[in-house]
Amino acid sequence: MNQSAADIPLIKSPSLRVPRPVELPQDIHPLPDSVNPYFVYPFTLEPHTITLESSRRSTLAAHAARREAYLRSRDDEKERRKRDALRRIAPGFEPHGSLLVPTKGTPNNSGGPQNQNSQPPPPRSVMDQLVDQLAALEGTPTKEDQSLPLS
Repeated sequence: MNQSAADIPLIKSPSLRVPRPVELPQDIHPLPDSVNPYFVYPFTLEPHTITLESSRRSTLAAHAARREAYLRSRDDEKERRKRDALRRIAPGFEPHGSLLVPTKGTPNNSGGPQNQNSQPPPPRSVMDQLVDQLAALEGTPTKEDQSLPLS
């Protein structure tokens, strides 16, 4: 029964046929035992490739250095702005420096002997200031102006 079924095509559609077997030509070139002779590298391209690679590397290094300098300057600018903002709040403050310690002020002796024992003048009232301004407009000296020495 196998013998009779072997001759029957298994394709259902009558428009399709079984393909013919492939026939190889008689003059086909067989593969050689070694393919190494086919892989020949032209060493004449080597200097060109090396110069291109070295210029590419130098360009990349220049770009990297420029990028690093830009990032460093940006960080320095941020740090400077931060320090300036802190110095506006606390003059003399240095974030990485030592702590600020208050010191006693020394009295200023440049005024002479008169200023050592004298008290600061009492604050003047608004009426006194008004009287002085009116007197200045009239050109008459006030009692304070008379007590001040002319220099």
